[in-house]
Amino acid sequence: MSTNSEKTTHFGFSQVPVEEKVQRVGQVFTSVASRYDMMNDLMSFGIHRLWKRIAIELSGVRLGHQVLDLAGGTGDLTRQFSKIVGEQGKVILADINAEMLQMGREKLLNQGILVDYVQANAEMLPFADNSFDIVTMAFGLRNVTHKETALASILRVLKPGGRVIILEFSELQIEPLKPLYNLYSFKILPLLGKMIAKDADSYRYLAESIRMHPNQKTLLNMMQAVGFGRSDYYNLSGGIVAIHRGYKL
Repeated sequence: MSTNSEKTTHFGFSQVPVEEKVQRVGQVFTSVASRYDMMNDLMSFGIHRLWKRIAIELSGVRLGHQVLDLAGGTGDLTRQFSKIVGEQGKVILADINAEMLQMGREKLLNQGILVDYVQANAEMLPFADNSFDIVTMAFGLRNVTHKETALASILRVLKPGGRVIILEFSELQIEPLKPLYNLYSFKILPLLGKMIAKDADSYRYLAESIRMHPNQKTLLNMMQAVGFGRSDYYNLSGGIVAIHRGYKL
């Protein structure tokens, strides 16, 4: 949420002018783009692949579907969706960050996967109303300045009956593990970032942004408030991440 009459918003634990947040988030992902996949494997011990597989299953994607992989980064979800929708369907990989989008494009082309690519801001999606059967957003919503605006934009481009799948870090539900999780987040994660990606600050921001992101019930309420129906969520790994799903009814 923005504060001080929309003049400032949070960037991790810091307050920054609203107009600066997109630029500063962009700098984070430009810095880590080349080692993004490697760091994902290290940070999650490879479990992010299981989280993404569950998200795809919950999407209900089928042959012929039109899919928007928003904040799609290096294309993990796009790759799997493209195999399922086939030539009758279509998958668009979209990301606000040009470097991340380029990394995803090169990665998918090297695997022989052809999809469309769009540099897009989730708050102002450049697509017609009622365009997609499925919109996914994996580990991207917490970086958006105005989350309600992004959710409303997603709702607009979904077809009636279409669904959104949001895979995002959330609030750990196992109380005894919280001290250990905090130690990992604020001490070990920046150290890994410094050693592997040569950037401790970006991974410190990552840990802080997770704590500032709405928890499971708050995000569910936000989705319902903008008009998503039959909304629900699923905790994974004790709530370290959650998958929220909502329908355009």
